[in-house]
Amino acid sequence: MERTLLLNATFEPLRVISWQKAITLVCQGKVEIIDIYSREIRGVTISFKLPSILRLLKYVRLRKGHDIVKFSRANIFARDSYTCQYCGEKFRSEDLTFDHVTPAAKGGNKTWENIVTACIDCNNKKANRTPDEARMRLLKKPEKPRWMPTVTITIGIKNTPESWRDYLYWNMELQDDS
Repeated sequence: MERTLLLNATFEPLRVISWQKAITLVCQGKVEIIDIYSREIRGVTISFKLPSILRLLKYVRLRKGHDIVKFSRANIFARDSYTCQYCGEKFRSEDLTFDHVTPAAKGGNKTWENIVTACIDCNNKKANRTPDEARMRLLKKPEKPRWMPTVTITIGIKNTPESWRDYLYWNMELQDDS
């Protein structure tokens, strides 16, 4: 069954909700319907077109810490643009690993400033040594990302509905059609 994209009052995506929750929010008067699916659900005395996008009428402040970039393998790869920080080649995520610049055995921590994206070959070549000891150079010094994860929702749908695209991809660079 269809899912519904829930937007904050400022039109920023908050989460994806079930159609049942969407209908409940509509009936409670907490949201405005931005877009609908062609599919309809029917009750004994009422029928609804399923909402595709809803916008909250009141602004919801996100919890503290929601604006912190989560330290994760995916975000390390994103920070480093899926590029090995030793050889400079770009890889698919399944062909990458992360590397401790200062190895854990030598006191290196698992922090933004000590972890970089590495291909399997470079990671094996560097082994349990520092880049200087392995005579390998880092492309750039690792640091905590400065970008903010404005949208951190995971959508368990293979293809997002076309109507959602204007709200999910608002921070992408626009292509020049000329």
